[in-house]
Amino acid sequence: MTKVDRRILKTQESLKKAVIELMAVKKFDDITIQDIADRANVNRGTIYLHYQDKYDLLAQIMENHINELREMDTWACELEWAEALVPYFEYFEKHYLFFSTMLASKGAPSSFRTQLLAAFMEGFKGEIDKVSGKNSDMFEDVMLQYAGTAYVGVIEWWIQNGMPYSPQDMAKQVGALLERSL
Repeated sequence: MTKVDRRILKTQESLKKAVIELMAVKKFDDITIQDIADRANVNRGTIYLHYQDKYDLLAQIMENHINELREMDTWACELEWAEALVPYFEYFEKHYLFFSTMLASKGAPSSFRTQLLAAFMEGFKGEIDKVSGKNSDMFEDVMLQYAGTAYVGVIEWWIQNGMPYSPQDMAKQVGALLERSL
């Protein structure tokens, strides 16, 4: 595996940060490549060395976050709900600007919320209690839609309200609710 030059990584991080910061103050459709270049303090042509356009840049940012959350799924499913959800809420807190922009902003593309919901629903598939009988009369797709939508909705609420509770408190509350539903 080839090692990526640190200057390239630094430039890409600067561009990602710039587009998210800009989205916090204006609609994505109104942001220009020049706006991104100015905010990141790079030449306009530099953006095109790394991304096809602003849509490609945003798509890669969204994909990176979804992939990081999916990586957590690989080990979180081995834990109890409340314990497993702490790292997720800490991740949302750490990346507050991104999630507040993508979930709470009216000008953000709705595709991220759709992708996030799909990722969570996929992660919940293996968590449905099929042994105790509590879900024997429930359709799996309905349960997944319910739990996924509720989870994303609670995350949106938490972020829009300035994260009034700690990640640990949120994990405990949401974990209890998901355990009851799934």
